[in-house]
Amino acid sequence: MHLRESVAVSPEELAEFSALPPLRVLALDAPPMARREADGRTYTGIGIDVWCFVALRLGLRYVIEPEPDLTVAEKIGRIQEGGADVLVPLSLQPERARRGLFTRPYYESRYAIIARKGRELAIHQMADLARYRVGVVHGVAFEPILRGLVPAERLVAYDQASSDGMFEALREGAIDVAVYNRGIFAEKRYSHEYFDLEVVLILREYPRAYRFYFSDTPEHRRLVRAFDRYLAAMDVSDSVAQHEEGESQLIERYVAQRSQRVLLQVASGVAVLLALASFLALRRYRRLSRLLAERNQYILRQQEALRAANRELERQSQTDGLTRLANRRHFDQALAREHARWRRTGAPLSLMLLDVDHFKRVNDHYGHQVGDDYLRAIAQALRSSVVRPADLTARYGGEEFACLMPDTGSEAARAVAERIREEVARLDLPGVPEADHAPVRLSIGIATLAGGHAGAQDLLAAADAQLYAAKRAGRDRVHTVVLD
Repeated sequence: MHLRESVAVSPEELAEFSALPPLRVLALDAPPMARREADGRTYTGIGIDVWCFVALRLGLRYVIEPEPDLTVAEKIGRIQEGGADVLVPLSLQPERARRGLFTRPYYESRYAIIARKGRELAIHQMADLARYRVGVVHGVAFEPILRGLVPAERLVAYDQASSDGMFEALREGAIDVAVYNRGIFAEKRYSHEYFDLEVVLILREYPRAYRFYFSDTPEHRRLVRAFDRYLAAMDVSDSVAQHEEGESQLIERYVAQRSQRVLLQVASGVAVLLALASFLALRRYRRLSRLLAERNQYILRQQEALRAANRELERQSQTDGLTRLANRRHFDQALAREHARWRRTGAPLSLMLLDVDHFKRVNDHYGHQVGDDYLRAIAQALRSSVVRPADLTARYGGEEFACLMPDTGSEAARAVAERIREEVARLDLPGVPEADHAPVRLSIGIATLAGGHAGAQDLLAAADAQLYAAKRAGRDRVHTVVLD
């Protein structure tokens, strides 16, 4: 997490903020924005990272109060009534804005419609919900939207500190569907064993931008303005990547623990069956044998389900969720592996870094959803241009991509780069008015190891330097260097 540009805060403001009494902070258990850890008192997540980053620079003192039994609505009420100072995180809603202070957003997510597996529900858009019994957690920002769409007798709001009651009602058939944050459900599905539930529709037309929510006081109004200056200049992509990866690792640990528990339970069950079998009369032997065979089949099914879940989690932990290319973690592992191979064999190794020119302008002008569509299209162009099985393409971070090419010299790598530029040019993605809508293009830097003793980080730094040389030279070009 870092600042893209410096933020001006006057000495008078810093003096005022450092003199404030410790801020009373409430947090929602809403990973990856804020996750309550096992001790019940510690929170981690993107929102917590951003809060600590800005609070440190403003000299704020604070304490995160553990209130696990309060509902969402009750925590919002604490802020509005002055019983606490800040809530992390919360999405903007007009009624909330009238009774408290919102900062700029720092993270965006989407809601999803969740149903039991195997139910054939005709839900293709939001309007289709009017025919079903719909559950929602009381107090969330999406509740007013549902109240305007679903008849009152079909909408059930669950007033509770967690969503457990709503999901149990869904499993028991008391409601047909639940509307809930997609990212939080992805983790709850594993931690609460909701394997019989699934997402049937992601509500992409209703993105929710999450912010900090302050109680309305003159001091907090000045504090919110200072926060907004930092939030406008912050790049939180590193924190987003870290906590998305952290969520995958948490799920992996859960599945491993679950596997151990199932195996222990199965071993205990088999031991009991064997002990019983030794005391039963011969006339009951056939019945026990049949029972044991059925239990063994159950064990095999459980073990196969766990193996499949582990394989899927391994794939997710190495894949970028937006572009479906390899993620930064996977790329770093491949770079270390291929660099070690280069040291053994001496075969040339090329690394390409690619950056989308003026991408911030695209996001600012068209919005982040269009920006995401551009990144997906460019990722597809990379897949169609880099075709060797040994090569690895990855989303390196933000609008930057990377391509690792073993057994590839400088000229061959440059030919691949030019092929990528031509493929992206054929996409004809519109630019912004400041550039007369000139199509989006790429700047590319390539570094090749042909000899010498350069390390993996030296190769990465050389490719990065060539990328910025291409930027300085006017963008939409390729710069290369060979490290001997």
